[in-house]
Parts: sequence; structure tokens; C-alpha cells
Amino acid sequence: MDGGSAMEPKQVVCLQGISKVFHSAGQDFTALKDICIEIHSGEFVCVLGRSGSGKSTLMNMITGIDKPTAGEVVVHGVSVGCMSEDEMARWRGRNLGIVFQFYQLLPVLSLLENVMLPMQIAGNYEPLERERRARSLLAQVGLADQAGQRPDAVSGGEQQCAAVARALANDPPIIVADEPTGNLDSVSAGKVFEVFATLAQQGKTIIMVTHDDELASQADRILRLSDGELERDTNGS
Repeated sequence: MDGGSAMEPKQVVCLQGISKVFHSAGQDFTALKDICIEIHSGEFVCVLGRSGSGKSTLMNMITGIDKPTAGEVVVHGVSVGCMSEDEMARWRGRNLGIVFQFYQLLPVLSLLENVMLPMQIAGNYEPLERERRARSLLAQVGLADQAGQRPDAVSGGEQQCAAVARALANDPPIIVADEPTGNLDSVSAGKVFEVFATLAQQGKTIIMVTHDDELASQADRILRLSDGELERDTNGS
């Protein structure tokens, strides 16, 4: 029996020769150039780069929000570009939790109701289980006492932690976060980062865009983009 092979991390994201060209007003702009990346289960990966380097475009390739001009994106063995919009929505709901820079919590709902919403949309879990699960996720990100509050009654950092809890609602194996700390002060940003680090330790795969070199250095791995190209792929902490 080969004990070493049994311990090999599972590949969950594979970008093979990804390029993306945007066309506007007769002018082409190449946002990504022949990107090849493999990401494994349980990795905490930070994507770094200046504005316009292609970071958000790369995330849109992984989530299927946009499609590459060339190359293939494979996530959990599924070729993302081959699905219809309906198939993509169902697949995304099962496999990905997405965290945005501007939280995107519904202001008329409590934090608890915001976290329950993805479960309701997907038809996952019984109603009582949804509430129990939502409360447990809010507790996991330090918001157990704020469950009944609406988003505007808590801080930006707390809103982002609630957004992380919402992204975990349907227990996706991969969390994709696009500049989740970009609007936060350093203390709040550090707290959100710690939540992601804990999730990675629990086996979730975290792919996070950031402009903060100091935070990124604490991740398992750093992908640095420059002008649409993968400049460096290095280990973090």
C-alpha cells in the first residue's frame, strides 16, 4: 500500500491556458494571458496584483461569471464553460461560496435571514435546520449575538463576516472572495482574514483577491498577477 499517494492533496481548480480578451470600440484589451494554475483542496490562496492586473477577471473565470476567450477552467472535474446558465447557477450554488468587496447583504433582512436565504433559494435543509445552521455559522464568525440585527446596525467588518457566513450556507467546498477586506480598517480586515484561515484549516479551499501584501503573506500560497500574466507563484507563511 502506498501511504504517500493517499495523502496527496486533491486538485479542485485547474486553469489551463486561460486567456481573456475584451472587445470595445474596435479596440482589444487582453486581461489574461495564457494562465495555467492548479489549486488543491484545503489551500488558502491569495491573488495579488495592482489595479488592472487581471485579478477580478481571474476570479470571474473560476466562478463562471465570465468565460475565457481561450483555454479551459475545470472545477471539481467539471468544465465550467460547457454549462448552460441554469446548469451554472445550480452548480455554483453547490460548489462555490462567493464573498464580494461590498458585502451585498439585503438591507431589509436581519443577518440571520441573510444567511438563511441561500439555503431557501437552493431548497437545501428543512426550515428549522436552516435557522439552526445559520445561527451556527454566525457564531463561527463571531456574530452569534448580532443575528437579529440588520446590516446597517453593525460595522463593516461585521457585515463582511456575515457575508462569509452566508457564503458558507450551503456548505460549498470552495470559497472565492474578491477584495473582501478592501473596504475595512486593518483590525476588521485581520479578523476577516482569520476567519478564512480557520476555514482553510477545516478543509475549505479559499481563493482570495487582495491588494494587501502583509495579509497575503500569511496565506499558504500567493499568485501575483501583472498585466494579465502570472508573474509569480510562491508559498506564503
